[in-house]
Amino acid sequence: MSVLFSAGSAATELSAEDLRRGLYQALDELGPRRKVLAIPPDFTRFHSFAGPLTRMAWEYYGERFTDVLPALGTHTPMTPAQISRMFCDMPASLFRVHDWRSGLVTLGEVPAEFVREVSEGLVEFQWPAQVDRLLVEGGFDLILSIGQVVPHEVIGMANHSKNIFVGTGGVEGINKSHYLGAVYGMERIMGRADNPVRAVLDYACRHFASQLPIVYVQTVVARTAEGRLAVRGLYIGDDRECFDRAADLSLKVNFELLDRPIKKAVVWLDPDEFKSTWLGNKAVYRTRMAIADGGELVVLAPGVREFGEDAEIDQLIRRYGYRGTPATLEAVRRNPDLAANLSAAAHLIHGSSEGRFTITYCPGHLTREEVEGVGFRYAPLEQMLRRYDPARLADGFNTVDGEEIFFISNPALGLWAHRERFSV
Repeated sequence: MSVLFSAGSAATELSAEDLRRGLYQALDELGPRRKVLAIPPDFTRFHSFAGPLTRMAWEYYGERFTDVLPALGTHTPMTPAQISRMFCDMPASLFRVHDWRSGLVTLGEVPAEFVREVSEGLVEFQWPAQVDRLLVEGGFDLILSIGQVVPHEVIGMANHSKNIFVGTGGVEGINKSHYLGAVYGMERIMGRADNPVRAVLDYACRHFASQLPIVYVQTVVARTAEGRLAVRGLYIGDDRECFDRAADLSLKVNFELLDRPIKKAVVWLDPDEFKSTWLGNKAVYRTRMAIADGGELVVLAPGVREFGEDAEIDQLIRRYGYRGTPATLEAVRRNPDLAANLSAAAHLIHGSSEGRFTITYCPGHLTREEVEGVGFRYAPLEQMLRRYDPARLADGFNTVDGEEIFFISNPALGLWAHRERFSV
């Protein structure tokens, strides 16, 4: 089959009808199906346009569209309000909750020798290709993996097989994939479609998942010059080519290469989307290559009320903090609780500035003591909102009371880097 539908460019703006036409053209080419599962992202990827596309697939298949399994990974299950907002009038009875600690099937093991080779000797462990039991035992003759390709801190470019092996994966696979990416180095991975983590997932696809009837529906979303969200591309297929096409376009429209480093970045976290630093640290991940040595990152986070969405991970973040790579690797060596939760260790590495710049969090629901306890600086939210009002700032460079800042209204939509820190 390979690519079933492909449309997109840096200037393209696909309407809802364009998305419907492209999706239905691909589904027509697939031929009749009797039982369909959709795997869209959860609410943390609300802007992916996966919600409307999932609803369109439901309309296309009718009663044959039997299940929706949001790709939670380790995220908190979607609430009824979030399901309603993202998927409109789709019946709540269609939605299942992925349990990343149980209810899994291990399809196979990626050999430790392969992991050692692709990581250039930095790590050596077997990697389990785990998926939710529903994918294997549900009797589906079509699994639609729906989501957005965008720069990502763990796997370079989000989506494709990540939606399956991480989004519906298990604790060991998620932990090890995150740790592999963190130890290899986020700056060596971000914005790159080919990297060690992707190589491991590709291996799993080729060797263990060929029997699963997966078709990938990939969007590329970016802001227009007026600040609106626009779907720049839609790519549908059953192999990696649709992902590669989407990744090429994402690098063009979601990536801002700056001629000079940012001295002060101010990032707004939508309270409906970001309620934890586990998610909100996209403000760190996506700007780390752009901020100058000795610079500052200010994170306006009215919805943030916790560190990890999972209670166990929340406690690990509070215990070990965002202290940088050497301190985190040493903590993994010395402490069995962190060594047993490598995705938390990876997150601690990703959420650090590695001592290059300061990170000032302005949360709506965490105290100064909590924020400073994990290694960030703290500033009162209301005070910082008066100084840096998101409603009055434009994405990019602004001048506020004589001070130059770089404003980002949604870090989930892009990647920013200084030219000297990134080479394609």
